[in-house]
Amino acid sequence: YQSRHNIVFGVGNPRARVMFIGEAPGRNEDLQGEPFVGAAGKYLNELLAIAGLSREDVYIANVLKCRPPSNRDPRPEEIQACTPFLREQTRTINPEYIVTLGNFSTKFILQTNTGITRLRGKIHVTGPFRVIPTFHPAAAIYDRSKIGAIEQDFDLIKLLLDTDAAREKAGRDDEEANHD
Repeated sequence: YQSRHNIVFGVGNPRARVMFIGEAPGRNEDLQGEPFVGAAGKYLNELLAIAGLSREDVYIANVLKCRPPSNRDPRPEEIQACTPFLREQTRTINPEYIVTLGNFSTKFILQTNTGITRLRGKIHVTGPFRVIPTFHPAAAIYDRSKIGAIEQDFDLIKLLLDTDAAREKAGRDDEEANHD
């Protein structure tokens, strides 16, 4: 934390059904105090649109709340220091879905050593949450071969949200029919 400019806690809808969790703030995020505001953030906005979402619909956080020096990978002691904050954020937001963006957040949330490439594209359950691991938007920017996979994952998010909405509507319609 000694080299940070700002704590980058999180931003978004406090009643979000979907919470996105990245790794750690980058340079732009550290300067602005908000997650995903650089190039990866712009791409995340495009991906959200694929899922029929906007930033106003979701909550966005990171495992680490401060930028690691020189943008290096998070260290175990840094993750441990930030864990209570992320746990409280997750408890407070209480999303139906957690979308993990990249290896660090996926391994942290799912408590696994299995990499993102093997875990993405599927729904995982941990506690009360359905977890959808996907590549970090920055990974798709730097490795264009990941674009198809990350966009498929956001298609899956849209499908899940649309299916949930259809079920909720069918339940309300059934209730109304029973009251008639």
